[in-house]
Amino acid sequence: METSKQGPLAGIRVLEMSGIGPGPFCGMLLADLGADVVVIDRVQPDAPEADLSRHALSRRGKRAVAIDLKTQAGVATVLDLAAHCDALIEGMRPGVMERLGLGPQVCLQRNPRLVFGRMTGWGQDGPLARAAGHDINYIALSGALWYAGQPGTAPVAPPSLVGDVGGGALYLAIGLLAGIMHARATGKGQVVDAAIVDGSAHMMTLLHGLIASGRMGAARGTGDLDGPHWYNTYRCADGRHISIGPVEPQFYRELRQKLGLDADPAYDNQYERAAWPQLRERLAGLFASRDRAAWCALLEGSDTCFAPVLSPEEAAEHPHMQARGTYTRARGVLEANPAPRFSHTPAGRPGPIPRRGEHTEAVLADWLAR
Repeated sequence: METSKQGPLAGIRVLEMSGIGPGPFCGMLLADLGADVVVIDRVQPDAPEADLSRHALSRRGKRAVAIDLKTQAGVATVLDLAAHCDALIEGMRPGVMERLGLGPQVCLQRNPRLVFGRMTGWGQDGPLARAAGHDINYIALSGALWYAGQPGTAPVAPPSLVGDVGGGALYLAIGLLAGIMHARATGKGQVVDAAIVDGSAHMMTLLHGLIASGRMGAARGTGDLDGPHWYNTYRCADGRHISIGPVEPQFYRELRQKLGLDADPAYDNQYERAAWPQLRERLAGLFASRDRAAWCALLEGSDTCFAPVLSPEEAAEHPHMQARGTYTRARGVLEANPAPRFSHTPAGRPGPIPRRGEHTEAVLADWLAR
């Protein structure tokens, strides 16, 4: 019998071609929210299982089927499964699924309501479509990496977050769900071309508006969100770091008061850009005078827009995150619980991580039962 899933996507079936990065993350997100996600593992009996260990968190909550895609029988089985699902996720280079005999045209002939999700870095077309690349390259080309640094320093990419997850997996998830809604209303499926360059460029819309208004400059470290003394991170006496970001004047006033700077005229004009570098240096000296715990005691929970910069392990132990149950160690490793949260159809805890091909017989029985 098909596994019972909990969450707002219960009843939705998703077929995922095994891969790495944003495609599996998208499938994990859908599985977290209740979808029955079946991942197609290639039959590789001599391959190591390291990629499928208990640390392969992007496989959590899915079922795994092992199929030899080099055989006609294997391709036929995948097409049979595609005929019985709502969406398909694949993250191969453009043209690979077509060469396997599993391209969107073939799959949509078998299932006209199918939403065929294609996850790539560069997209399905364009001069770079068939070139290799990774997260850092895609966000570099889209403009999303430009402001990730200070003047005189090289941009530093948050590992896999802006591109693979933000511009890739999350945009694919939105595209798949929008496509499923359309298919249920019209009976017509379609192809979703989710390119990380497109998604990460779209994520820049807020900054594009600030650039157009003159609030973000062309140079790093000169705009409202990357240059001010009041929107930055600072090193404390113990070598740890804190963040402040009181954009609004009333929050800026509270920060000045808490720091004993409310009578210092140098801080009166919050948006005097020429003063920002000097005031950053002064704040750096101030925050370096106490350890992080002291600044947390003074500022955390106030309207100063403050937070300590925490490691993942520290984040899991923070009282706020613990109160919300944001993290879990259900299988002995740190991972986040499903998000977002739903009042009527809450998602369950993260599901188990399947071994390669663990559910082959069960899935074929569930999905292909006549």
